[in-house]
Amino acid sequence: MITFTLCLLALIAGYFLYGRFVERIFGPDDRKTPALTKADGVDYIPLPTWKIFMIQFLNIAGLGPIFGAIMGAKFGTASYLWIVLGSIFAGAVHDYLAGMLSLRNGGESLPEIIGRYLGMTTKQVMRGFTVLLMILVGAVFVAGPAGLLAKLTPAYMDATFWIIVVFVYYILATLLPVDKIIGKIYPVFAAALLFMAVGILVMLYVKHPALPEIWDGLQNTHPDAAALPIFPMMFVSIACGAISGFHATQSPLMARCMTSERYGRPVFYGAMITEGIVALIWAAAATYFFHENGMGENNAAVVVDAITKNWLGVVGGVLAILGVIAAPITSGDTAFRSARLIVADFLGMEQKSMRRRLYICIPMFLVAIGLLLYSLRDKEGFDMIWRYFAWTNQTLSVFTLWAITVYLVREKKGHYYYVTYLPAIFMTAVCTTYICIAPEGFGMGSGFVSSIAILSASIAVIWFNIWYFKTTKKN
Repeated sequence: MITFTLCLLALIAGYFLYGRFVERIFGPDDRKTPALTKADGVDYIPLPTWKIFMIQFLNIAGLGPIFGAIMGAKFGTASYLWIVLGSIFAGAVHDYLAGMLSLRNGGESLPEIIGRYLGMTTKQVMRGFTVLLMILVGAVFVAGPAGLLAKLTPAYMDATFWIIVVFVYYILATLLPVDKIIGKIYPVFAAALLFMAVGILVMLYVKHPALPEIWDGLQNTHPDAAALPIFPMMFVSIACGAISGFHATQSPLMARCMTSERYGRPVFYGAMITEGIVALIWAAAATYFFHENGMGENNAAVVVDAITKNWLGVVGGVLAILGVIAAPITSGDTAFRSARLIVADFLGMEQKSMRRRLYICIPMFLVAIGLLLYSLRDKEGFDMIWRYFAWTNQTLSVFTLWAITVYLVREKKGHYYYVTYLPAIFMTAVCTTYICIAPEGFGMGSGFVSSIAILSASIAVIWFNIWYFKTTKKN
């Protein structure tokens, strides 16, 4: 428990120390925000800061910091370190600067921000890439919560019934003004998710399980360690609990509702640190579960169900499960909403009228239904879509980090561009290595991990340095 406690304190300290450092690099000021200058009653609506934080936290949480952390815990103590270091130095920096760039550029969607700094070709690719990711998120975040809801309700309300209900909710939340549904129910759902995390945290200290310590070593404890090396598999498995490209697609939603740039650190950096804390708690709880029951369980929902019922009792268990249900649902609806805004920005289509919103949403929902039906056909269909989602998600963070790095160089922030330059190199190596060795990728096998990682990182460094020296010489 000593390592766990130190990691928890490090995350909190990271918000106040490194978060403030990154905030000074960007330099928020008192200029008017898009919520005030572009108010439209649909997407650009001023909201209270506490509510924006709760919405942002729930937007980015999803299943990642819970299910991802549980699966990541199988890799051992290294998962704790990645959650802490990744959240402070990569994920929260990524979320904060991406959100602030959107805020400063009229609430721009992520592809427009990336294109602004990486060029028109990259912008066009990212438009399609990001919309695809949003639809994948919407598709994979339906079946999980529907299955959990089916367990809590009478038999006639089966998983199919709840899939339909959740999808209808997605449609309404995507089309209606942000303050009508999202602004009202998200704070309640966020409170349930935080209650669950705090409850598990308290029980960790009450039960005081013998968790592994960092001085015991960082060896890979995964039962299939030979085929699943810590690098890069753990870094993709944990995903949202440390860094996630999906987060940067959600930040513009809240950038369009903020009334001051100075609220950026608690909203963007703070929400990611909070998610890191949730991920750390679940990684520790899962470690205890695997110690007691073995590592044979691969269904994270079973682990969540067992832990919450055993530790929090019937009422606490139901509330905790509802928190787990709310997290993916509320990521799915904002994923579709974000996709609508990305397409609208690309087409230059105003979104005040319901008719124009429907023009964008109908084709998008049809594609999502097709992916959902494929994922429900069998377990392998869902697993395949989930793995592609995880890799696509992390790859998007790579493009975002490089775009922010270019911004920092162009704005003459000195050598402070290293706050995103180093994470960008690391995540480039992670994502390239993963797609090369993973079964759903090129299937080259774990024997090539080191070579691919070094090669991809070297290419990224050379490419950036050539651009950097040309840019600084020109200036």
